[in-house]
Amino acid sequence: MLTPTDTVPLSGPLDAADLRRAALPLTVTVDEEARARVERGRRLFHALRHGPGGADRRIYGADTGFGALVGYAGRTDDADQCDNTLAHLGAGQGPDLTPQIVRAALLLRTRSLAQGLSGVSAEVVDRLAAMFATTFAPAVPRYGSVGASGDLIPLAYATQALRGRGHAYLDGDRMPAGEALTAAGLRPLALDGRDALALVNGTSVTTAATALALDAVRAAHRSLTALSCLLTDLLGCDTGFLDADLLRVYGHPGAVDVGGRMRRALAGGTPSGTRPLQEPYSIRCAPQLLGAAEDALRHVDGVVAADLGGVSDNPLFFPAPGTGSGTDGVGEGKVVHGGNFFGQPAAFAADLLASVTAQLGNLAERQLDLLVDPARNGGLPPMLATEPGAQHGLQGVQLATTAFVAEIRRAATPAGMQSLPTNLHNQDVVPFGTQAALRAHDSAELLGLLCGSLALGLRQAAHVGARRPTAPRCRELLDALTEAIPPVDPDRPLDSDVRVAARLLVRYARP
Repeated sequence: MLTPTDTVPLSGPLDAADLRRAALPLTVTVDEEARARVERGRRLFHALRHGPGGADRRIYGADTGFGALVGYAGRTDDADQCDNTLAHLGAGQGPDLTPQIVRAALLLRTRSLAQGLSGVSAEVVDRLAAMFATTFAPAVPRYGSVGASGDLIPLAYATQALRGRGHAYLDGDRMPAGEALTAAGLRPLALDGRDALALVNGTSVTTAATALALDAVRAAHRSLTALSCLLTDLLGCDTGFLDADLLRVYGHPGAVDVGGRMRRALAGGTPSGTRPLQEPYSIRCAPQLLGAAEDALRHVDGVVAADLGGVSDNPLFFPAPGTGSGTDGVGEGKVVHGGNFFGQPAAFAADLLASVTAQLGNLAERQLDLLVDPARNGGLPPMLATEPGAQHGLQGVQLATTAFVAEIRRAATPAGMQSLPTNLHNQDVVPFGTQAALRAHDSAELLGLLCGSLALGLRQAAHVGARRPTAPRCRELLDALTEAIPPVDPDRPLDSDVRVAARLLVRYARP
């Protein structure tokens, strides 16, 4: 069992780095302020349910049916009401989500519950926090959520695994959840109906997948910016297309910022003087394309930040004004039934992210195509093969990038506007944010491989006759690639080399 190396407090909002760290054991701390909030929220839930007027006050999920069956009474026993919440949601299908996504989703769920507005017991938050010190990850099927009443089905599988039901992963091995809990030193969760509903009634899977996808696309964007500069320098292109005045009058902040980054990366470089007056758009329009992507990603940044810092659940329990976060009473308070589990913002953001990913993928593939084409690459051999015909250089990699781009384009069809009514028209509009987020996550992984493929091509171009970069920062990047990846001479399978390059770029590009 791995030992936790990082600490994440539940006192403030999470960020993408926290979600990345959740893939491995980490220490999640429940400070006194968070504990006071949770305990106050639990007391308020009980006061509203059992105190004066409680007999006439309906609280969804505490003593009612669920979804379209809310008009019917639920089970009277609290433990039975937990089963009533979860059993019917065991309808997911398909391959398991990655443990990284599941653990990131549960970290988000824990943080949301720790805000004290869900009425859950402190024991639930404590036990969720304890899970992160282990490698335990529930086995959660990919298909089944519409992202409308939260990620009901995937979060139900996660909750059941935490109760010792279904399956889970421990140290990467899939096994019955009860065995995984025992081996991890964890006890099965004991829940009532409010606890169970709060665990499933949020958009945590959607938000986690969107945030992780955004993090990966951000890294690819920075990588592709650096690779575009290296391509410019290797070919000896004139850098007039990056002129500050030119981009200033274009009027888009992203292009101005990206252009500035590219000028800094190319500082000290010298054009060869042998290139055409105007480069192909995959070079000349790179700051405009990457700049538009930057502007779009900033919008997604804002949506993800709001979701990472927000509370996603229904119903929510608000203390009376002036109650504060102390432990002395709850005041009158109120329970509010609403739609904070509706994942439309993330759905739109993930769809936009998929569109950005597709165009960034197009750029990487077109730049590699330019690089392997002797008609446009300054006279380098076709496919960057050392001995064309006897060797084939990057030919297989270039074929694979075409397939990657096609797959990313297919996945970029917007999901967030394809609403289908369900649940006896209780959920008569749904955002499909989960689908949008998971497809964006898939595409982000392919985009990383496209960047790795382009990086491999640039490394090979240096081997078969491209000039040594004249800008110091471009030389630094090429030297890192050269040290990590041997030249393709003779031919060999290049799948692992692409992955090595992709990982190197993530490290190189991460701020």
